[in-house]
Amino acid sequence: MRDPLLLPLAAVVGGILLGRWLGFTAFEALWPMAALLALAIPESRVRRWAMGLALVFFGALLMAWHRPEARPEIDAGSKEIVLLDGCVVEPTVFSPGREQFTLELAEGARARVSLALEDPAPLRKLAYGQIVEIEARVRSPHNFENPGGFDYAAYLAHQKIYWTATMTRGTEARVLPGRCGSRFMAGVFRLRTAALERIERLYAGDDYSIGMMEAVLIGESSGLERVWTENFRRTGTFHALVISGVHVTVLAGVLLFLLRIVGVPELTALAMTAAAAWLYALVSGLSAPVVRAAGGFTLYLIARFLFRRTRVLNLLAAVALVYLAWDPLALFDASFQLSFLSVAAIGALASPLLEMRIAPLARGMRTLGAEVDPHLGPRVAQARVELRLAAETLGLWTRLPQKWGEAALAWVARVALFAVEMAVISTVIQVGLALPMAEYFHRVSFTGLTANLLIVPILNAVIPLGFLAIFTGARWVAGVAGWLLHVSARIAEWHAGIEPWWRVPDPPVWLAAGFAVALLLVACAAPRHKWKLVPVVLAAFGLLLWQPFPARVEAGSLELTSIDVGQGDSLLVVFPQGQKMLVDGGGILQFGRMRKSNLDIGEDVVSPYLWSRGIRRLDVVVATHAHEDHIGGLPAVLENFRPRELWVGANPSEDLVERARRLGIRVVEGHAGAPFDFSGAEVEVLSPPEDYEAAKVGNNDSLAFRVTYGSRSYLFMGDLERPMEGRLLGDGRLGHVDVLKVGHHGSKTSSMEPFLEAVSPSVAIISAGFENSFGHPHPDVLQRLRDGHAAILRTDLDGLVTVLTDGKGLAYRETAWNPAWAGLEIPFGGDLLH
Repeated sequence: MRDPLLLPLAAVVGGILLGRWLGFTAFEALWPMAALLALAIPESRVRRWAMGLALVFFGALLMAWHRPEARPEIDAGSKEIVLLDGCVVEPTVFSPGREQFTLELAEGARARVSLALEDPAPLRKLAYGQIVEIEARVRSPHNFENPGGFDYAAYLAHQKIYWTATMTRGTEARVLPGRCGSRFMAGVFRLRTAALERIERLYAGDDYSIGMMEAVLIGESSGLERVWTENFRRTGTFHALVISGVHVTVLAGVLLFLLRIVGVPELTALAMTAAAAWLYALVSGLSAPVVRAAGGFTLYLIARFLFRRTRVLNLLAAVALVYLAWDPLALFDASFQLSFLSVAAIGALASPLLEMRIAPLARGMRTLGAEVDPHLGPRVAQARVELRLAAETLGLWTRLPQKWGEAALAWVARVALFAVEMAVISTVIQVGLALPMAEYFHRVSFTGLTANLLIVPILNAVIPLGFLAIFTGARWVAGVAGWLLHVSARIAEWHAGIEPWWRVPDPPVWLAAGFAVALLLVACAAPRHKWKLVPVVLAAFGLLLWQPFPARVEAGSLELTSIDVGQGDSLLVVFPQGQKMLVDGGGILQFGRMRKSNLDIGEDVVSPYLWSRGIRRLDVVVATHAHEDHIGGLPAVLENFRPRELWVGANPSEDLVERARRLGIRVVEGHAGAPFDFSGAEVEVLSPPEDYEAAKVGNNDSLAFRVTYGSRSYLFMGDLERPMEGRLLGDGRLGHVDVLKVGHHGSKTSSMEPFLEAVSPSVAIISAGFENSFGHPHPDVLQRLRDGHAAILRTDLDGLVTVLTDGKGLAYRETAWNPAWAGLEIPFGGDLLH
């Protein structure tokens, strides 16, 4: 076999997957592995099979060893102020208005600590290895409990971070006597801190260049703002900004070139370069892609030392085996999958295709005047003859020597073939990464082909120039690097402007499996057969992008799903005839913060849930009122799902309305009026009244409405408070409803007793943030709902909640109580089922 490590890698990967799905213990994986190894020792027909199965159980054993242990706990509520002491294992970094560091409270148990800075801020940096005591509120990370959501708590736990701590305003970390940690890591962090400080001095006053350079060169992303990187995300070039294996490759290549120029022997230069790659991995925070690249370079060095020829796929398999043995959970990490799939796509798909068609032509252009045609393939020889004839014609026309024409045409041909090679590689990578890009990011960039060709080389030049500026302090070098950074941003902005709107929902399992199998068939096929299978891959790729499949909804039912967006509202309503409405899009209240959060609730929470249901378009989006916790996520929702209409209440957000009109979305101002039919149900707007006026944006601007299907009804209250509840009672338009979306997150300013007596809901849904600082929902409101015998569903405790009716029965589910639930098969038949 040309790449003998691929089969062992496949076996180990299979074992890791089995270990995760079946939950093998270490003993259950160890004894069959030992038995199979015993069978593999003697020469026999079953030796290979026994060895392969032993590797499968070895993968399961790795998974058992690295299975996350029980999370440590601190005996303190989220609102209690406690004293914590520990070792600083990640020094202080500053972002606008906030400082942050990581504190190890006990071995393998860390807290991510933050402190809001006063103005002017007393910037006091803590160094690695200091023992400090802080006064803070501590809480465990909490996920948004929605299908398709990112497991943020597990992401932090993988870094041994089990708490987030917010220091009390006006306090400082008190440095205690003594030191902790290792001297080696202290030196590494001193280098990292010095590099960050040099960048801040070189680009003083330019927050954009500081934030981007720190991210690109050192991997420090605390200063990045999402708006700076959005165009790179849209064009599929964001990978060039983050620390990756490309950075190691570029730096290693430059360093190796310089060492060879000054006469350092090859193996010595390779060893020095490998050492530098590992030092860079340490300084950049041991990010997984850099560690993998440094490991690959080290394995390459070992192969060269042993005079072995290296093959891309074999080297890739070796790096993967070593890395997975160290951290098998990385197999489920998007970064790991994208890194290895991109290299595998080049090695298994692009290289063979280019070797068959393009590479022989490129080699044939190097010596156009030499008489070597009989020793070349027919296609190459024919191309050389035609170019020589063209050079001869050019010489007769311009009276220049024919050799000059041959040299010029050969150069043009090589440049053209190089462009074709880059285009093929970029296309193959786009196709090879289409499945994880669709699954994790719901994007497949169409402009990425040219954007990558332009941006990646520019940012590759930024890397050595940026480090040269750090080492020398030369401002002109820093200026050149910064200028290139701005050029790449302009290119990304231009491509983003022509990038078509196209977001990809989660593909069906059968389509994902079929696309993966098609790629494997092409990768494993003999070179002469690869081109024959390319149409199959392209057809699967097109189907993955198009996805003409209906959304996963319950036909003939009225569904209300309250999405867990933390302290905010976002509700999906699916009508009996299939039309889909989103009421609010969540958001993060700013409270005068200097910097907008990089978490976009609409893009990062609401949209992934909708895509997990196979939803590509919405029919209506409702912005109940213009508070950030209701409309902060709607700009992304409008961009991603392009609804036909945007319904707004009183005093709507001008920015949101303008965005909707720019996207061709009809804006409808809602007012109390007569009921109207909508997609098999009846909708009645209850508030705001026609004569409602308010001097400023407030909760009572909310668009409140009732949806009725058969004998069942749902009432949406937005954030309406007691005055408007009283007005609705006075109008006599309220009556019993089966499902109430409780107003203002269960605040005591809403849901007064007469109102609840009038609507007497069977189910009450409260959307609130976990352990939120507002005290929502208020105990009095909860008690009034209990007194009315309503079933209370809360997103802060229950996660995403869904209520459905077929017009007769009523049923509901909570995701947090049943995280495995992913469908809507809820039986009807009783008055209220759970």
